[in-house]
Amino acid sequence: MVYQPPVGARDLLPLDVAQKRWIEDRLQQVFHRWGYHRIITSTLERLDTLMAGGAIQRSTVLQLQDQEEELGLRPELTASIARTAVTRMAGATYPLRLYYNANVFRRAQESSHNRQQEFYQAGVELLGNGGRLADTEILLLLLDCLQSLGLSQWSLVLGEAGLTRSLLSPFPEAIQPTIRHAIANLDRVTLETLPLSSELRDRALLLLDLRGNPATVLQKVAQLPDLDASQQQSLNNLKALVELLASAHSPLPTPHALILDLSLIQTLDYYTGIVFEVVHEHASGLQVLGQGGRYDQLLGLYHPQGQSLPGIGFALQIEHLHQVLVPTGQLPQQTPAIDWLVVPESPPAYAQALLYAQQLRAADTLVRVELALGDRPATEVQDYANHRRIRNIAWIAANGDAKVTENLDENGRG
Repeated sequence: MVYQPPVGARDLLPLDVAQKRWIEDRLQQVFHRWGYHRIITSTLERLDTLMAGGAIQRSTVLQLQDQEEELGLRPELTASIARTAVTRMAGATYPLRLYYNANVFRRAQESSHNRQQEFYQAGVELLGNGGRLADTEILLLLLDCLQSLGLSQWSLVLGEAGLTRSLLSPFPEAIQPTIRHAIANLDRVTLETLPLSSELRDRALLLLDLRGNPATVLQKVAQLPDLDASQQQSLNNLKALVELLASAHSPLPTPHALILDLSLIQTLDYYTGIVFEVVHEHASGLQVLGQGGRYDQLLGLYHPQGQSLPGIGFALQIEHLHQVLVPTGQLPQQTPAIDWLVVPESPPAYAQALLYAQQLRAADTLVRVELALGDRPATEVQDYANHRRIRNIAWIAANGDAKVTENLDENGRG
């Protein structure tokens, strides 16, 4: 029998880990520069926590058998962080700036050709502050993350969940979920075949086409004849956000890097304001690198007194970032080289070799040290050092004397 990881899971080998860490370390530096602090929440959550407010569908959760309560592996981090913030950080001063770097789990759909069920995400949550400035901070932080990774061929797609939902209000309530699903999946055929009046069908198709240059889309929405005061205010806020984002950020990588898309409806129901995703364009198509949005009612679902607090955040998909970074040649191509190989020349030299290795490891800067195990001939030790790309070899005698040789490759490099 050959033992393999379960379907939907995979092992990360040392080079995979080195490349993953390269991405995560750069993102973490950005999060720190913006004043965010890391939070680690439980991988296990109660199902009622995950599903509060309809945020998560039960069918997407990998559930665990437990006789006392229903538990599941977290499919995303926002709900867990919202719960933690209002139940464990009640005395904190707002706003809270939190970031995470963690794995999440989602049950693969039967129709999915990609059966992966474990994913890695890095993201942030800004809790306790609403308004245009907080929205802009999150968007600029996202763009800073992309720049730190050297990515340029991307587009920021921006929508407004509250405005889009309100524009759906003229449709019969029973059919709104179908229309919403069709718009979210850019399904024009479904919209054209639904039993709607010609006026409502035209409206549905208009909502589907509210995507493109921000100024053009905003103008189309402004011309709708039945905008109420709340919708007009949302439209004005969105326009002001676009203007602030453009004035606060250095030139975007391409003229079409910012796309306003009022058909953008995220699958998570807790978004109440802006929603967004960042998309990378490559030869084989588009890749969503991350997404997020504003959720001003989610924290109230977990607060003991039901007190609502505004929140906004995003998650970047580490696997997707890895896929687009591989062709750039930026990721490490090898695991880190070992600096020293300490070789005891005989069994009586074991203690001295251990002491010598420990002295090397005690340096102020990171020094990677291996101890040669087994009594190998010098030629085998040398071959091993070459294979492992070890820069220096220390041969240790029983009296503690050390003979150091610099290990050179075939090109004379150490």
